[in-house]
Amino acid sequence: MKQIVLITGGTAGIGLGLAEAFLSQGAAVAVCGRSTAALERFSRAHPDALAIQADVTKSEARAAMLDAVAERFGRLDVLVNNAGTFVERDFASGADATQDLEQEVALNLTAPIQLTGEALRRWPAMAAIVFVTSGYALVSPTRAPTYGAVKAGLHGFAEGLRRQLAPQGTHVLELLPPLVDTPMTANTAGKKLSPAEVAVATLRALALRRPMALPGKTRLLPMMLRIAPDTIKRMVAGT
Repeated sequence: MKQIVLITGGTAGIGLGLAEAFLSQGAAVAVCGRSTAALERFSRAHPDALAIQADVTKSEARAAMLDAVAERFGRLDVLVNNAGTFVERDFASGADATQDLEQEVALNLTAPIQLTGEALRRWPAMAAIVFVTSGYALVSPTRAPTYGAVKAGLHGFAEGLRRQLAPQGTHVLELLPPLVDTPMTANTAGKKLSPAEVAVATLRALALRRPMALPGKTRLLPMMLRIAPDTIKRMVAGT
């Protein structure tokens, strides 16, 4: 039986890499995004997939998206909470560092929690729920402390939810990618993983029912935080 997969922010970057990886495994895939042009490009490239225009921070849009999945596929097996944004904020600059903070928190933290709850109410026996956080969920970046805060919050939610859903067999996976070659990091220097590499690591972690997918440099991050936390924090201070 085909898996039915919904990926938020699935028209570009990590989300697109995951969508294409699931499709290559024979899954039925739905993606959502806000850009009409990006959704149309996705549909042309993947005509068998379902592309839904939705702003996941809006409750009506989330409900309509889940309705579309139900109408097309009848159920949902895997929810991938991928949509997010990276915002640099300098609280030492003297300027207003909290501009549009509500939108950042809503997209990166509140929306995935709300969507997860809404999906579970419809499909309480889903096979898996995936949260795309970041290595910055464990060590917050100097240039974007609120990004570290919201990703740490999502990390905590995934950890607690994993224990809640374990008795019913729903696998909760947290993906902590390092720097990935996406439109959001186009102006960021450094070695980057491709979205396809991140997708391979994610699907492997799902198959093995691991709690975390740690592609690239993040593979050593939990261990390094245990044995050399100050070194890791100094490294992140420059990012």
